[in-house]
Amino acid sequence: MSFRIIISDDLRKTLVLLKRKDKAMFQMVEKKILQIASLDSVSVRHFKNLRSPLSDFKRVHLGSYVLLFRVQADNIIFDTLEHHDKIYQQRR
Repeated sequence: MSFRIIISDDLRKTLVLLKRKDKAMFQMVEKKILQIASLDSVSVRHFKNLRSPLSDFKRVHLGSYVLLFRVQADNIIFDTLEHHDKIYQQRR
């Protein structure tokens, strides 16, 4: 089973900037998004959930950046890509 990919407006803006400024990172993010979306519903559970109040989000590290996403039925919603220091400060 593969999931339908939904990308938030915030992440979409970040990806547009990445594509221009850091193609290697853009390709890494794109590859990871496709990899996660191709997993089945059991395999996607191995990604670590964040703590409350963001416990519905899962995370994956890409270098020093963190990609946040959540699974809802047959959809995976990719939300944010930020530096790990900034994202954990911001999300508290």
